[in-house]
Amino acid sequence: MAVQTVATTPVTPVDLGPAAALSCRECGERFELGPIFACSSCFGPLEVAYDLPAEDPEALRARIEAGPENIWRYAPLLPVPADVAGKPNLNPGFTKLVKADNLARELGVTGGLFVKDDSGNPTHSFKDRVVAIAVEAARAFGFTTLSCSSTGNLAGAVGAAAARAGFRSCVFIPHDLEQGKVVMAAVYGGELVGIEGNYDDVNRFCSELIGDPLGEGWGFVNVNLRPYYGEGSKTLAYEICEQLGWRLPDQIVIPIASGSQLTKIDKGLQELIKLGLVEDRPYKIFGAQAEGCSPVSAAFKAGHDVVRPVKPDTIAKSLAIGNPADGPYVLDIARRTGGAVEDVTDAEIVDSIKLLARTEGIFAETAGGVTVGVTRKLLEAGLLDPALTTVVLNTGDGLKTLDAVAPTSGPTATIRPSLDAFRDAGLAH
Repeated sequence: MAVQTVATTPVTPVDLGPAAALSCRECGERFELGPIFACSSCFGPLEVAYDLPAEDPEALRARIEAGPENIWRYAPLLPVPADVAGKPNLNPGFTKLVKADNLARELGVTGGLFVKDDSGNPTHSFKDRVVAIAVEAARAFGFTTLSCSSTGNLAGAVGAAAARAGFRSCVFIPHDLEQGKVVMAAVYGGELVGIEGNYDDVNRFCSELIGDPLGEGWGFVNVNLRPYYGEGSKTLAYEICEQLGWRLPDQIVIPIASGSQLTKIDKGLQELIKLGLVEDRPYKIFGAQAEGCSPVSAAFKAGHDVVRPVKPDTIAKSLAIGNPADGPYVLDIARRTGGAVEDVTDAEIVDSIKLLARTEGIFAETAGGVTVGVTRKLLEAGLLDPALTTVVLNTGDGLKTLDAVAPTSGPTATIRPSLDAFRDAGLAH
């Protein structure tokens, strides 16, 4: 009921650039821009609607290319003020699109294989993109505290962005996260609270806090700021197309946690087509999950439209959301584009992390192992066309999930400091 009350309350106009309103994804009802995330009529999710620039595509491309080498080059397409690049923020984005020829040969891809490596962001995950947009919404709405429920990467991104932008931060995580992510979230000096339970328990707690007086003045980046936060993922679509020479990829493999990243990448691709920045032609979107938390994959394979919640049990903790909010929309996109949703075991995740590291020198976190593993599985099943241009997402740095590979990664040999010992170990070749 709290959401319904807030959703019908007029909000003071704010400057969020081309953002015109919030629109319900289900019924289409529109609301003034504000810190709301659900429709008061049907309780469907809200997303940002735009007055996109009516500009010649060539001129718009030139304006984007002349911009800063971060996500703010796309400010005309994002819910941020025009002067955003001059404000204190972490300036994430424009990470490398690596042409992965060695991995392509290993997997049998002939049409061009690319890894969008988002480990190069300030806190080494794609979450810096979504948080950067949420920070601008938090400024516009007068919040003083930044918060979130997180499986790890988001907690660090919020802590860092809040420190840079001058906000207080208080973030909530499951009690059993990887130690590297706990340290990275805590080091920025904000408050870090472990909740007994999994991510879905943490998320429920945050939903209660947001409706309580204790949460007054708090901007939860993935709750009451979620419509704006989600728009940060569109910048992955923008960058991939620009880095491919302003063309759409034929196939793209995206990890699924809540599913928001996949749905917003599709939204970004559709916006580029609408603006005439890329040629309108077919593309396929594939979703990737860990077998130990694969409710969307299970629904896709069963031909269901409803995603049945599960209890996560996987090493891919950044994807361990058992009740993914955008799951049904992921199913729609995979089916509409002719893609699929697949999952891989924890053993396949570890093997795929090592495969990417061995072939391309990219050390991915477990979510990257999921996308590489699913890519290999889809190729073997004939669902991915090896002759088409394929982009695989790595959304975080492997240094955050060392525990996943530590048991099988260590010295090749330990020897005495002598040439004879080196020869005897069989390494002198």
